[in-house]
Amino acid sequence: MKLALLRNGVRQSKGKSTAFVGTVILSVLFGGLGLLGMVGLRGHEYGPDAGIVLVAFVAVGWAFLPLFIGGDETLDPGRLAMLPLRPAPLMTAQLVSGLVGSGPLFTLLLVLGAMVATAHGTAALLAAVVAVPLVMLVCVTLTRALATANARLLNSRRGRDLAVLSGLLVAFGLQGLNLAISRMTDEDGSLAPLGTMADVLRWLPPATAVRAVQLADEGSHAWAVLALAATVAALGLLLWWWRTTLTRLLTAPDASTLQADAPTDRAGTGRAGGLAGWLPTGRTGTVMLRVLRYAWRDPKAKMSWATSLGMGLLLPVVLSVQGGSSVYVACWAPGLLGLLMYNQFGGDYSGFWLVAQTIRSSHEAFVELRARTLAICLLGLPFTVLVVIGTAALLGDWEGGPTALGLCLALLGSMLAVGAVASAWLPYSIPQEGAMKNVAPGQAGLAWGGVLGGMLAGAVIAAPVGLLAHWWHGEALGWLLVPIGFGYGLAVCWFALWLAARRVADRLPEILAAVSRS
Repeated sequence: MKLALLRNGVRQSKGKSTAFVGTVILSVLFGGLGLLGMVGLRGHEYGPDAGIVLVAFVAVGWAFLPLFIGGDETLDPGRLAMLPLRPAPLMTAQLVSGLVGSGPLFTLLLVLGAMVATAHGTAALLAAVVAVPLVMLVCVTLTRALATANARLLNSRRGRDLAVLSGLLVAFGLQGLNLAISRMTDEDGSLAPLGTMADVLRWLPPATAVRAVQLADEGSHAWAVLALAATVAALGLLLWWWRTTLTRLLTAPDASTLQADAPTDRAGTGRAGGLAGWLPTGRTGTVMLRVLRYAWRDPKAKMSWATSLGMGLLLPVVLSVQGGSSVYVACWAPGLLGLLMYNQFGGDYSGFWLVAQTIRSSHEAFVELRARTLAICLLGLPFTVLVVIGTAALLGDWEGGPTALGLCLALLGSMLAVGAVASAWLPYSIPQEGAMKNVAPGQAGLAWGGVLGGMLAGAVIAAPVGLLAHWWHGEALGWLLVPIGFGYGLAVCWFALWLAARRVADRLPEILAAVSRS
């Protein structure tokens, strides 16, 4: 079936066949480069440690990347549930199919490289002959078991949210990998940090297979057998878990068919007295609660929040850890949080007409925009403070913390102000269908122009506070910049809300038409 799917996919269009051939070529190219790199480490002091770390990274990649990237139509066991197969034959078929493709070819080249860098004697070569297929089986079984355990999640609303967030998670993973790789060498080019990482990873399957080859090479045959046995035991546990979840998946009824008959435990557990009770009363609290619910339930709103919070935290941390940066890299956090204010009404989709019906004056428009701003500040303000403190701690630059915090608060207010104005003057539609489509056809220039121009405008508006931060950096006067930055950002944001509210109240039909194009 896997070969038939590959063959049919290649025959379906020239684009798919070109993509398939390109994928195979890239796998051979980069896998070959990895193999040659590990061959170059053969005989090196840290060659075996590099093999252990490489196999551990490969296993982590097999655990998550196939779930997020996809491409293997046999990965979801739900699609194969109608086949007249019991769990055991189905597992065997899926296991074999998982070993077919460019991904396994790439993995095989890397694993061979790890073994080449580790094995020297006859005993080590014999251990490597056993270790290579063991590592491949553990990787494929790990992916299949995780896919089976998450089969229903992948077909649910949460699963679609997971798919939307997958790009972000992959980006975080790549940044983490970037940090790990940058830490693998000392300033003098030594691979000593690899030894520290390998000391931990060598106890975790399937890296234990490489450790077995290393032990066999050192003459510790009994320990080598135990290391291989640990890898086999891990494979057995994964197979048992996979079989259990697969059997439950094939025999248990779909939860969606039981939902109507299931007892409802939610009665009497209303959330009115929960966190919503802390919000202000009236229109302000209602709008804030709606914005926060959109941020949790709407996939695209969730992705925007997750991107702003995640990247706003990740970028300062990465830049601080890599060194050579200042505490002002924390400005990434308010800068990205301010982007949440852009195109506020586009996020309402065509349902904006309900909001429009409740706005009869510029004051009601002001309250509407103010509540949306407060919802962002509810999480954005403490988050910004935490990012500034964390960045100052990573860099050890506590003297620059106050000025950085003042500048970040001013920048947050400036970005929110520009976002409010852009929402009133440059609204655009967000398609509800398509996870990666955030702009309706024909409005991409409007969206990009508004965001890029707004970022530049926000930086210019916050520039006076930036100058004060430059002059007072490290000085006792720097503490004054915290209230100054907060007051400056508040004043700018308040004025922008007042300005945007007048525009919104006068142009409601045009805004509704702009955000309802798709």
